[in-house]
Amino acid sequence: MKRFFLGVAAVAGLFLASSQAWSADKLLNASYDVGRELFVEVNKAFIEKHPGVTIDQSHAGTSAQARAIAEGLGADVVTFNQVTDVDFLVKKGLVSADWQKDFPDNASPFYSLPSFLVRAGNPKHIKDWGDLVRDDVQVIFPNPKTSGNARYTYLAATAYAKEAFKGDDAKVKEFITKLFNNVPIFDTGGRAATTTFVQREIGDVLITFESETRGIRREYGDDKFEQVTPSVSLLAEFPVAIVDKVADEHGTRDLAKTYLDFLYTPEGQDILAQNGNRVRDAAVAAKYKAEFPEVRLLTVEDVFGGWDKIQKEHFAAGGLLDQAYGSR
Repeated sequence: MKRFFLGVAAVAGLFLASSQAWSADKLLNASYDVGRELFVEVNKAFIEKHPGVTIDQSHAGTSAQARAIAEGLGADVVTFNQVTDVDFLVKKGLVSADWQKDFPDNASPFYSLPSFLVRAGNPKHIKDWGDLVRDDVQVIFPNPKTSGNARYTYLAATAYAKEAFKGDDAKVKEFITKLFNNVPIFDTGGRAATTTFVQREIGDVLITFESETRGIRREYGDDKFEQVTPSVSLLAEFPVAIVDKVADEHGTRDLAKTYLDFLYTPEGQDILAQNGNRVRDAAVAAKYKAEFPEVRLLTVEDVFGGWDKIQKEHFAAGGLLDQAYGSR
């Protein structure tokens, strides 16, 4: 049950970090909701190489995290799952405008994709996105208004529908509306959605990052859950950045850079891969290749014209996401 109890530790760490005086050998990493177990391992390995350093964690939906930082949460670094949430911090004057040049691969040391988790035996025979809009299927994923994880689900489903209906916007909107109507509960973050599906046993399929579906299956066994990789999904990059304003105030810039650089090292990449993430290092990726199913990955640039366009057309007030969500 560690997947659920670690959330309490993460929140406790947040309050501890907020209440203590800051020093150059302590960082607060504000991260995405389902990254708790991953960063427990990352931090342990990093601290072994840097004795005396303290890394505190905060985990929630990254949109909520970004707002919290703008309102005063003293995070020195962010390890998010959505570029737009880092860009939000840029607009608030907390992160430099050229943050994607600070680290390799556009400051994205690893990536994932929306994947499906079904109950043992796959009783509803769910294989692809098209199965999710059937009347007999209940789908679990968090609220796209608060969760970057869920926004990728929304975008991946939209990308599938755009292909399936050859760009017919009316049919795409109808598909997404049916999908949203099949969600009985919109939790605020990815881990809460996992709890709804796994512990409360609500729903026929959970959609979340592949790393989470792999972790649940590994923890509970194939006799409880099965992972299903759809025919097509969306590349979900996991951006990292130094929160410049905070790191400069805390005197932690050098440590913050060293910490994020660690994610690109062979050891860091190996930890990321062990936790179900797809990595950039060619040698590490080859080592774990057999564990990751082949999937055709689309990108936000190719399908939607980039994050700026997505923000205006889909995520702005009254946009396509609001229209789909409001149709429930």
